[in-house]
Order: sequence, then C-alpha cells, then structure tokens
Amino acid sequence: MTLAIQCGRLIDGSGRDPVRGAVVIIEGDTITEVRESGGIPNGAQVIDASGLTVMPGMIDCHVHLTSSPPKTMEQRLATPFSLTVAEALGNARKTLDSGFTSVRDAGGTPRGVKMAIEQGLFPGPRMRIAVSAISQTGGHGDATMPNGVRIRVPNAELPENLVDGPESARKTAREILRAGADQIKIMTSGGVLSPNDEPGATGMTREEIRAVVYEAHAAHKTVMSHAQATQGILNAVLEGVESIEHGIYLDERTIAEMKARGTFLVATLVAPVWVLRLAERNPGSMPAYGVRKSKEVLESHQASFRYAVEQGVRIAMGTDMGVGPHGPNAEELELMVQQGMTPMQAIVAATATAAECSRLGKVTGTITPGLRADILAVEGDPLADIKVLQDAAKLRVIMKDGAAHKNDLGPAASA
Repeated sequence: MTLAIQCGRLIDGSGRDPVRGAVVIIEGDTITEVRESGGIPNGAQVIDASGLTVMPGMIDCHVHLTSSPPKTMEQRLATPFSLTVAEALGNARKTLDSGFTSVRDAGGTPRGVKMAIEQGLFPGPRMRIAVSAISQTGGHGDATMPNGVRIRVPNAELPENLVDGPESARKTAREILRAGADQIKIMTSGGVLSPNDEPGATGMTREEIRAVVYEAHAAHKTVMSHAQATQGILNAVLEGVESIEHGIYLDERTIAEMKARGTFLVATLVAPVWVLRLAERNPGSMPAYGVRKSKEVLESHQASFRYAVEQGVRIAMGTDMGVGPHGPNAEELELMVQQGMTPMQAIVAATATAAECSRLGKVTGTITPGLRADILAVEGDPLADIKVLQDAAKLRVIMKDGAAHKNDLGPAASA
C-alpha cells in the first residue's frame, strides 16, 4: 500500500529550511519519495497533515528504561527484577508516546526488552542498548554503599560491570558484547548519583579504556563514556570513545580534541534539573549527596554546553531519563535552546545527529527516501516555539517504521 502524508510545513531533520506543501510518500516501512512541490500518487492513502509541521521521529541518545523514578532506596530494594523489566516496557511506551521513535539505552536494560519491542509484543522505540555500564572499583558504576552492602545483584543478562586493569576490562567488554550490547558504556569519571566519588574525579585508566575500545571496535560497535571530569573526558576522547555523556567540565583542550576526532557530546542538561525537582517533590527519593552534587555542577554543566555549541562540537540530544521520569524527554530541547542552540540546531541534534551518534544514520533521523518512515506530525511550529514538542496533545501523528502508533487525524483517505 502506498501512503502519502500531505505536509503543511516539512522539517526534514537535515537542518535546511522548512518546505511548505511537500508530500512524503511511504511504501510499507520505508520513505520512497519526498515531493517538494506536492502531488499525490493515484490510489495512495492520504494522511492530511496540511495544517501541521511534519518532522522525523526524535531520538534520545541517553536513557535508562529500567529506572523508574521517583523511588526511594527502600522501594528500589523491594522491586523484583521481573517487575523492573515490566516497568521498562511501560517506560518504553511512554517514550514512544512522547514522539521518540528511537533511543540509546545507557545501561541497565537487558536485550529481552529490546527483543520484545522488535517482535511487536509491546510498543516502544527502536533501541540500541549498552546492557551493563563498565566501572572501576569505587567508580560511578560501583553499587557498593558506604556500609559495604552492594545493591547490584548477579544477573545472567546483565554481566558484572566492575573492572580493575586492562585484562579485566577486556574480558568484561567481551561479556557485555555477548549479552547483546549495541554499544559499550564506560565510566571515565565520578558522577552525581554515585555514593563514593565526585563529578570531578577521573575514573578508569587509559589502558583500561583502550582495551574496551579495542573490543568494541573489533565487534564493529561504539563506546559511550559517562565523563564529567575534565581528565576523564580527555582520556576517553584520546582513546577513541565516540560519545561523551554529560561533559560537565569541558575545557579548551578537550573541545579541540573532540572537534578533531568528531566526538559527539550528549549533554543531558535536564538530568541534574530532575534530581533537584524530585528531591523537592518527593523527599527521600534522591540521596542527599546527589542533591548536593547536582547543585554544584549545574552552572558548570550549562557553561560547558554553551562553550561546545560556540565551538561547533557535534551535539546529539540525550536526557538521562531514568534519573527523571520517562515521557517529558523533549524538555531537553528547550534547555538546549536556552543554552545557545537555535531551535533548528536542537531539532537536528535530536534527529540527524542523534541518529548518527546511535549508529542509526542509515536507518532513520531524516525524512529521506530509503530511510524508515519514523515521522511526527506536530500542531504548531517548533522553530517558533520549541516547547510545542513537549505537549503530547500537539503530537497528532507518531509513526514508527511506517505504522501509526498514534493518529489523531482520522483514518487515511484514498487519493
């Protein structure tokens, strides 16, 4: 069946100016043609979005679907893993409901969740998963609490994540790849919500990072690094990591090295904002050390992002949702605009650049013939008001792989 979407305003995700009156033609799950001067094929089914903005489905490059805030530590400990998986599938649906047709999960989600969505058992975005996030002992991913209790329990689908030394890092990387990882996540600095380190602390040695990067690249996969400290960012960039997550303490050298190598920045500006919101709204849901560190990093985080934008670093949109609730992911675009991006730059960061960062550039990210039909029809103009993307009621059509997950415009009519 041929499907034609009549567009009011087409933003194709490439960054070029919008086109008015275009028609997007779809066969099955694939975009086959974009007619900029209009014209609907005879016999095609038509979705009339002539009063709306049509754009690619958005991509969030940093989520944690198995994390469902706000939960106190007691509630987390009382949650069976099987319930966590069920919650992850619910979070996946919330994410798709919000116009995000693809995500990159940054750790904690087993491949069964991805498989369930791929098999159509549950609705959700296309997924790229990291499975387990590699950390040094005492680093950001070490779940050992100050009293010595480790809250991370053995799980055959989520391999052990603590490494010390390059051979340990190599073996763990191989185990995570065996468990179905599409990319490997490492922790090359301390973080905000970890109990035993600080965001300015460096994590993992360059030799350990190098071993992980070698194994990922040997398997034709990428590496993403939780990197907040300046030295932790630099070490990851110099060893060939493809994306820096958070990037709180960027400096002139790290920016230069990222530009020289084409390293992506996934800033997750909304993450510390949600830590502080949840601490205020749900006392006890956030540890005191996490609240303190969020307040301490907020200004530097925003300043580093502005610097990266000014210097032309490749920026891909990501939220760290799982720290905050799943669904309002598009707030990140508003914060990106507040901190120096144009609305079009923010949209490109959430579409074409995010697709490239996630190794999905040959699948989705722009409205281009040959790519999957991941498409939104939005009431309003996000270039005039980026906040319209946060309003679920204004997302009138959400299409993934040519199938309408949501269509408020009524059944397609025949041409």
